[in-house]
Amino acid sequence: MLRYLIRRLFQSIFVLIGITLFVSFTIRLSGDPAVAMFQGASAPTAEQLATIRKALGTDRPFLTQYASFLGGLLHGDLGTSFRSGQPVAEEVAHRFPATLSLALAALAISLVLAVPLGVLAARRHGSLSDLAIRVFSLLGLSFPNFWLGIMLILIFAVRVRWFPPSGYAGPASLVLPSLTLGLILASTTTRLVRSSLLDVLGEQYVTTARAKGITEQRVLYRHALRTALIPVITFVGLQFGALLGGVVIVEQVFAWPGLGSLALNAISFRDYPMLQGTITVLAIFIAAINLLVDLSYALLDPRIRYS
Repeated sequence: MLRYLIRRLFQSIFVLIGITLFVSFTIRLSGDPAVAMFQGASAPTAEQLATIRKALGTDRPFLTQYASFLGGLLHGDLGTSFRSGQPVAEEVAHRFPATLSLALAALAISLVLAVPLGVLAARRHGSLSDLAIRVFSLLGLSFPNFWLGIMLILIFAVRVRWFPPSGYAGPASLVLPSLTLGLILASTTTRLVRSSLLDVLGEQYVTTARAKGITEQRVLYRHALRTALIPVITFVGLQFGALLGGVVIVEQVFAWPGLGSLALNAISFRDYPMLQGTITVLAIFIAAINLLVDLSYALLDPRIRYS
């Protein structure tokens, strides 16, 4: 186990270097931050642009800038935002709880819905309830998340006024955006739970357990479901990472102050340090989640060992 952890940690370090190098290089292809600072104003002179580039440090070679970023990262310094002049670490730390709470709430909603529905569909394979659950999951996959978010705002915020329509003012404001993400994610997870459980129920060890006289409920929940959850856990781990970094549209619909909108603004203003810092924090968190997912396999299936 220890050797496996050390190997995975080394792999994660190389992955982070690759991600930060790619992001640092590609954002510099989007334009000059010195020019972006004069948007809507009169055209700057060459002397003004040179002065700003020197102040920002963008006049240095790319590899020198990247090495400076890595050096600061080792000391917990993500740089200073070109746009606000504030430390990137402080702004990311301020926004990260909103993104994390939204991702966790959406994930919880999806699992609360998907696991019982998937188990029910697998147990009653071919029945009317199985058909209804599959139709529900198909409908969920067909709805764009921005459309579902707008519909939830119109119904529950404008008409019945149960929840605030936007912003991040407390637990009540978390309901609608987390429902938007959770319902769509539950659709895919339900189908995965159903198909995985159906595959496991046909395994020989399940047939043996039934032949020993073990009750169907114990066979289902004690033997079959634990193994069936392995691909589900893998999918959920990947989707949790996607929720952290890919909720930009939902954040825009609900005016949610998360990392997605922070990264989007950084791209618009060519704020190199802000985008590098945001992506780096997300990459570290996602790498940690994937490691935890891999380690959970042995808890679900005793046959799995790490060498």
